[in-house]
Amino acid sequence: EEMYPPKSKTYFSEVLFMAFFNSAVGVLQTLVVALGAGLGIWGAINLLEGYGNDNRAMRS
Repeated sequence: EEMYPPKSKTYFSEVLFMAFFNSAVGVLQTLVVALGAGLGIWGAINLLEGYGNDNRAMRS
């Protein structure tokens, strides 16, 4: 009825896998936050620049 004996190979491999998984999730969260911040800053700069005002074909 016992799960894994607390010093077995399976127990350690599960602990290592969970540590790796949690670390990977943390790295992905950091990357997603950084990407979102970069896109937000880029979008705000584009809006403030008024990038649609320099199209010569639309001028009369």
